[in-house]
Amino acid sequence: MQRTVTFPSGKTDYIFLQNDEQVFEKLTQLYDSRHIIFITNDHITKLYDHLLKGQKVLIVPAHENSKDIHTIESLAKQLLQLEAGRNTILVGLGGGVITDITGFLAAVYMRGVSFGFIPTTLLGMVDAAIGGKNGVNLGFGKNLLGTIRQPQFILYDVRFLQTLPNIEWSNGFAEIIKYACIFDAALFAELEKNNISFYKQNDAALFSLIDKCAEWKNKTVIADEMETGLRKLLNFGHTAAHAIENLYELPHGKAVAIGMVIACMISEQVAGLDKNVSTRLKNLLQQYHLPISLAINAAKAMDLLRMDKKRKDETIDYIVLESIGHAAIKALPFIDIENALTAYASHN
Repeated sequence: MQRTVTFPSGKTDYIFLQNDEQVFEKLTQLYDSRHIIFITNDHITKLYDHLLKGQKVLIVPAHENSKDIHTIESLAKQLLQLEAGRNTILVGLGGGVITDITGFLAAVYMRGVSFGFIPTTLLGMVDAAIGGKNGVNLGFGKNLLGTIRQPQFILYDVRFLQTLPNIEWSNGFAEIIKYACIFDAALFAELEKNNISFYKQNDAALFSLIDKCAEWKNKTVIADEMETGLRKLLNFGHTAAHAIENLYELPHGKAVAIGMVIACMISEQVAGLDKNVSTRLKNLLQQYHLPISLAINAAKAMDLLRMDKKRKDETIDYIVLESIGHAAIKALPFIDIENALTAYASHN
């Protein structure tokens, strides 16, 4: 199955493989294999070495620390050694770190080459690969260097999820729960009825879930590609999460889960969120093996949060929940967020 989504800046082909289709065969049917260079990590190469044989492959360590400007410089030099030109197609094979690196590298190498993604994690399939935001970290600052540029294609093969560790399934569900919170009360109810095991064993339900999340993100990005308004809603749970993720080296999904709990605390104060909604969210996060509590240093978290891209002088655009399926953007003073972090820290 294939469909094309048109964004203000370009088009992306969404290609969903059927059971009898092979990912690399499909890729070479669509694009000239002579111009394809894969960007992946050392974990993927161990799992899928047999698929990558004979391909041009650049490898980075499988770690968030790979997402920095030094990695980009190293990869760019390797592209030059491979004589990669403007007709090169970079293909990111991996999760969110790889899609960020590949998209950013493609934007700056020779002032821009084509690129596409083959996401191998649930988080990549439902969120990281979609929407054109690609960035690298600057010190402790999350994604402070970045671009907004749409991939030429995203190729989905859910069979990659067969080798996904349980913790990575949970990481992906953090983003799925986020979509349910801000956009889709029916999806929230569906998630409450099921669990990770259900989606692992039910290909049709998993495919539908991935497709629904992609549709929600695509609608949002089409309406606000450059993140001046509506797209900011996708940051629900992420403002505190980015600080906590870097400070405690947490997996992204776990940090987002904690961030959503903190966002609900703030929402109760400034958006009138019913405490029962916060309770339902906490229960749902635990149902998908995500944390709701963490011992944090509020002052250190605030130091990092002040470097957030959404900062405007002494306020920051914070995403609050009004009810399940409805979110809003609030310009909050830093003191309000600091008070919430302090309150959260005192209870954990």
